[in-house]
Amino acid sequence: MFQVYDTQVAKRFTIYNSLFLDLPFDDIYVTGTLLPFLGKACERGYASGKSPKEIIDGFFEEMMPGENEKSRFDFLFEMIQYVERQVVLFDSIEDAAYEKINDISGKGSIKALINRVETDRKKDALIEKLKTFSVRLTLTAHPTQFYPGNVLGIITDLEHAIRTDDLESINLLLQQLGKTGFINREKPTPFDEAISLIWYLENVFYHSIPDIIIRLLTGLGQPLHTWENPAILKVGFWPGGDRDGNPFVTHETTLQVADRLKKWLMRCYYRDLRKLRKRLTFKHVEEHIVKAERGIYYTLFENKEIYGSVDDLLAILLEAREALIKYHDGLFLDLLDRFILKVRIFGFHFAHMDLRQDSRKHDGLWEEVFSIQGKEFTGTEDELIDKVMKTKALPSVEHFEEPFHKEMLQSMGTVKSVQKTNGEAGLHRYIISNCQSVLHLLEVYQMAKLTMGAKPGNLPLDIVPLFETIDDLQKAPQIMTQLYQMPEYKTHLINRGKKQSIMLGFSDGTKDGGYLKANWSILVAKEELTRVSRENDIEVVFFDGRGGPVARGGGNLHNFYASLGQKVENSEIQVTIQGQTISSNYGKQASCTYNFEQLLSAGVENHLYPDGEKNLNDEQRALIQELADSGYEAYKALKGHPKFVPYLEHVAPLKFFGMANIGSRPLKRGGASGLKFEDLRAIPFVGSWAQMKQNIPGFYGVGSAISALEKEGKIEDLKILYQNSLFFRTLLGNSMQSLNKCFYPATAYLKDNPEYGEFWELLFKEFECSVEKLKQVSGMGELLEDNPVSKSSIEIRERIVLPLITIQQYAIQIGLEKGASAEILDKLILRTMFGIINATRNAA
Repeated sequence: MFQVYDTQVAKRFTIYNSLFLDLPFDDIYVTGTLLPFLGKACERGYASGKSPKEIIDGFFEEMMPGENEKSRFDFLFEMIQYVERQVVLFDSIEDAAYEKINDISGKGSIKALINRVETDRKKDALIEKLKTFSVRLTLTAHPTQFYPGNVLGIITDLEHAIRTDDLESINLLLQQLGKTGFINREKPTPFDEAISLIWYLENVFYHSIPDIIIRLLTGLGQPLHTWENPAILKVGFWPGGDRDGNPFVTHETTLQVADRLKKWLMRCYYRDLRKLRKRLTFKHVEEHIVKAERGIYYTLFENKEIYGSVDDLLAILLEAREALIKYHDGLFLDLLDRFILKVRIFGFHFAHMDLRQDSRKHDGLWEEVFSIQGKEFTGTEDELIDKVMKTKALPSVEHFEEPFHKEMLQSMGTVKSVQKTNGEAGLHRYIISNCQSVLHLLEVYQMAKLTMGAKPGNLPLDIVPLFETIDDLQKAPQIMTQLYQMPEYKTHLINRGKKQSIMLGFSDGTKDGGYLKANWSILVAKEELTRVSRENDIEVVFFDGRGGPVARGGGNLHNFYASLGQKVENSEIQVTIQGQTISSNYGKQASCTYNFEQLLSAGVENHLYPDGEKNLNDEQRALIQELADSGYEAYKALKGHPKFVPYLEHVAPLKFFGMANIGSRPLKRGGASGLKFEDLRAIPFVGSWAQMKQNIPGFYGVGSAISALEKEGKIEDLKILYQNSLFFRTLLGNSMQSLNKCFYPATAYLKDNPEYGEFWELLFKEFECSVEKLKQVSGMGELLEDNPVSKSSIEIRERIVLPLITIQQYAIQIGLEKGASAEILDKLILRTMFGIINATRNAA
């Protein structure tokens, strides 16, 4: 496969990149000619121990002597723009070769799954599992990649042209790319972010999801139109509903996004119905198709609610189906059945929106509720729960003084509105960030019940706790046990099918406890939550907030889900994806199909082929626990270092995440002016380390932990564990990916900085130790030796953006030496961020 990658991607990139040299723009011609020289200057400079400032100054002295400072800065900005487009070109080449560099029909595919179950006589067992199993990918608007719509269109066309080796079109599209702006002039609104992601729903998921399910059901001999679980694959949606600390998300945004989701789905249905009309031109049939099309037309273009629910549309389509069989021997029945399945999959919602808010906001709301009533909201947790549950009504919105509390109640009120227009599937979950107690769950349950006027046991909303920190993960089983045993909440769960969704946050867990401790704590929490849920006759559904980069819980998702043993409930796979993970893994139909199939297969094979080896034994568990605890101590010591927060604030480009117009969310939670570690959002925290090419959250503590166990004579035990445990292999393999994307020579100049030198040495020492110890445990000569395609992709991408990394550090270095930054330096740092971010898109 590596040879194929080298031919289809690496060599193609060299050829097509040369086309940039012939673009008819003077500035691009000069930039394209000089960029390879800058790239070589960076490589040679770092190899000889030069700093970014020495490399850039040396380049100008050699290649552009006599240029004034303004000309030099102008040239650097042109370099940045050029490299951004190189990243897009490389992405398009990789996308075009996707089917050739991935085994589309191999292990983990639908085809391979069906062949395996037929050979092993487990076909009936698979059919039964699929009646209740599902994979739910939740798209989030976290700002790690945000191409404007016109650039997404160019990328799509460029990929198609590369697939067909259409040199003329490639040349024209590269010219268009050279002239098209990549950067949003203004910060996007939450609605803008939603529109950006709806593009993927309309152009990718609407086609890929039905295609996979049709091939799966057809391969298993199951009828499409009566299959009882059409939602085997589904998409969740956070833009417009995720108001956790984002002051720009309002209840109007929620309604606006829900309306856009439905309208854009109607557009898809309308196009499909027009195609159906071209074939179903028969008596007794055509009239039904025309009726269905007219109803969609009125809904879409005249804002008339023709259908009370999706069932009304399905009834018309099923009448057409019946007539087609009765009068025309089922001619073109397959086309109609495919469309009926689409309608059953996507309903009127397209994607499942979630509401999300921080638990502390709910505390504040209830304090004001009681204040309005002339009472105090104080006491033990049990006393507060009693007060909340005995509340018979909430004050009307106008009685609240705090605008945010008014907004929270109005947001809860959107649930009924969205469910009326888009169906219950359109918005049926409320996620509680920073959930730390039973009270936090019941505050939301009671607020929802009173706002929606629902009786106990009749609330059409799932209350979902999000456990994030190490302490909260440890308390989670006790919290859920207490909740399960409350009579009213038990009645609520019975009404919700005896299912309880629980979200686990990898990114904030990693930020809090370090890479090893967070991942191990989440697995242990899942096992314990599974146990207590089963004991209480509740089916728990885990929702993983994994993001994209390893430091946010990303990495190889398929191996992650395949590695979970029988102690973890496996009724559904639910996971967040964001930014570059959406575009790289689900941004095109080929990649979307491949990754969805891999996740689906990983989930169902865990059920059909229970592997005792995946259940860690007591010795293995003790070994990982010891490793995690040791890594945690190393990470805690780093967090406690007096230079930890100042380094992030004054050296790393943390503050620039708030300035970049790629996302609407603030840099941190809370309104305090100073920077507090606990208020930092995971995205800028992880992203800042990635920009510096230091990737601390993805590996720090791993090397120290392995070294500590080696001193105890347990290195051979770790090597055996690596060979025998898929969970442990996946855990260390994902960390290797983080390490492979590090480049400490770019920041080595900091070792001489009087304020931050010692701190940099600490980071670098752990990096070197982690690389050495992971090679030792895995038995590899170099990291990712077992995954040459991924290794090659990372190497090429890092080579492409090396000039950007150097320019960014050049600006940071000058600012540190002067003791103050300047507007032009800040602009350089900001502009380099986009290309560096986008080049890491193979993060998961």
